[in-house]
Amino acid sequence: MNSTTSQTDPIISAEETAEKEFNTGQIFTIAGGHFVHDTYSAFVAPLLPLLQERLATNYMLTGSLAIFTQLPSLLNPLIGYLADRVSLRYFVILAPAITATLLSSLGIVNNYFVVAMLLLAGGISIAAFHAPAPAMIGRLAGKRVGTGMSIFMASGELGRTLGPIVAVAGVGWFGLEGMWRLMFVGWAVTAVLYYRLHDVSARTDTKPAGLADAWPQIRRVFPILGWIMLARTGMIVSLTTYLPLYMQDEVEVSLWLAAAALSILEGAGVAGALLSGTASDRFGRKRVLGLLLFVSPLLALLFVYGPSWLAIPLLLALGLTAISPTPVLLAVVQDSFPDHRALANGIYIGLNFLVRGLGIWAIGALADAYGLTLAFVVGSIAAFLTLPGVWLLPKRVGIEQ
Repeated sequence: MNSTTSQTDPIISAEETAEKEFNTGQIFTIAGGHFVHDTYSAFVAPLLPLLQERLATNYMLTGSLAIFTQLPSLLNPLIGYLADRVSLRYFVILAPAITATLLSSLGIVNNYFVVAMLLLAGGISIAAFHAPAPAMIGRLAGKRVGTGMSIFMASGELGRTLGPIVAVAGVGWFGLEGMWRLMFVGWAVTAVLYYRLHDVSARTDTKPAGLADAWPQIRRVFPILGWIMLARTGMIVSLTTYLPLYMQDEVEVSLWLAAAALSILEGAGVAGALLSGTASDRFGRKRVLGLLLFVSPLLALLFVYGPSWLAIPLLLALGLTAISPTPVLLAVVQDSFPDHRALANGIYIGLNFLVRGLGIWAIGALADAYGLTLAFVVGSIAAFLTLPGVWLLPKRVGIEQ
């Protein structure tokens, strides 16, 4: 009996401590895993021009490849439900290695169906990481949930900043067919995560309440979040999925410059993600969201119609504003479901990825019919419809919104 207790003490201690204080070391370990994991998940968009050429596909079919990484997100509510009951830390630990293996192997096949299956499998790994990891952060951050989410999301943005550069560099070093050599960094990171996190629980509560108890709050919060996500998805997928294609086909720059544009956007998103969640802890979720969701569509329209010399400053500004609402939205989810954090996060991620997949398809279809420029404009104008949803979000207990 005593031996069993001694074996579980590290986990119990981590859980108890996490409820009270900000666990910097463990939070940055998870954030580091997020950084490497999302570096690999960011390979898809910058490789789309090469895949389009190899597979001889149109905009909609090419952009739809990214949807295959989104489909497994429908499993996120189930993964989150399990993570509230059985610690799924090994999903977080193993995902960088698995995602790295699958997405570094895109260059070794030249069949659309096989590429789609690789991306689908990669999407399962991505979903398995993103459902329990934010719940772990929410637990380990104590009362500073917004700050914890900012660090977590900023690390992912940093990975998505580096990802296009690594992908294009990998093509330059090894050729598209030799990119599989990049996978080994992911395996090394999984080894580090195992060493640091194998005794840290991913559960929100050792005795979680039943799903029926969460259902009224789910019905109250998620329709509003879904509204916000749906309204802004056209703008987001235009910038994060179709930007390399837009830069190469409409602006007529090289593959390197097209990938650099995406890296500039995502790089500014690192700073935006760090600032937005922390600012929402201080000034309120609604105030910060309202400002970001009003300014970012204006900047997106200016990017399309403004002079070319403003392109880089506008990409930086879009990274600071268009991407940075995500940590605040995640903090809203964590605030609203303190007893169901992994479940709620799984629902959010699943809904977000589903809406994103629909957005990728819709923007691709618009681009095929009317051109990428008009598709970018339509997505940006639709993003203004997020503002009524912000007003309807629930208040955060203890902080004026």
